[in-house]
Amino acid sequence: MKRSHMIALSVVLIFCLVLAVQATAQQRVFLTLASGSPGGVYYPLGGGMAVIIEKTAEGLRCAAESTGASVENCRLVGNGESDMGMVMGSVAYKAASGKEPFEKNYDIVSLFQMYPAPEHIVTTVQTGIKTIADLKGKKVSIDVPGSGCATMAKVMLEEAGFNLEKDLTIANLSQTESVQALKDGVVDAVFFNFAYPASAVMDLAATRDIVLVPVEKDLADRIVKKYPYYLKITLPGKTYADVDRDVLCLGDSNVMIANKGMNEAVAYKVVKAVFSSVKEGKYALINIHPIAAQLTPQNAINSPLPLHPGAEKYFKEVGALK
Repeated sequence: MKRSHMIALSVVLIFCLVLAVQATAQQRVFLTLASGSPGGVYYPLGGGMAVIIEKTAEGLRCAAESTGASVENCRLVGNGESDMGMVMGSVAYKAASGKEPFEKNYDIVSLFQMYPAPEHIVTTVQTGIKTIADLKGKKVSIDVPGSGCATMAKVMLEEAGFNLEKDLTIANLSQTESVQALKDGVVDAVFFNFAYPASAVMDLAATRDIVLVPVEKDLADRIVKKYPYYLKITLPGKTYADVDRDVLCLGDSNVMIANKGMNEAVAYKVVKAVFSSVKEGKYALINIHPIAAQLTPQNAINSPLPLHPGAEKYFKEVGALK
């Protein structure tokens, strides 16, 4: 073969290869998933979800990115800088509504609720506290100022009829400080907001006879109506050793959000991939973090934001939505 022919053939082959690579790239959709900072639940869980999408969702590629979590993720997704983001439900609701700390409404929707975070009201048998009304005159820790836990605790106490300055003594202790203070009898009850089962409560239960104070149904209904980003969550009996009965709580959610503009087929593939790999398969999320056990279709549809149409399609297929 003449040299000129060989060069021409090589050029043709290279051109065909470039076209093939371009065609493959065009068939794939590249996604970014905004998670959180190392040390929190969002970071490993988001990384695991990105791997699942990358490895099991046809035509999709995905990379997780470490961020400042909820507020930053709402802005990233709302501005189209990230495709998906892990956020607290109350923060997502405020972002979609343009309420503080957000300066405008963001076009975000929910792909699914990841897991709920109930507000635990914990005391000990020795205090005699069994109801929220029993907190009157007591010293109560509600977490650090400005935290989601403290914000929800104030809402609950005020809606229950308490004057926070006169009817009880408020302490703003961290979770670690609250555990020790309750053990030592420095406070009578503590508010915690986290997913269950929680190590802080298990720590208390290991050395004290604990009581989980329920929220009365009427109070819960009233708060959820007034603050639609909060959820009623039933903490199953036996979640903690000393608590045999189910306990009604109020809580926040943790939601995977997307921009409203996400393609419906892409959203469907993302949700299906994640929920097909919660407990089974090579990339099962349960092997990354135990909280993944709460990623069920029944939990997933409980969100303060509307579900993306692609997500709705999947949850209808598996019977979680009608």
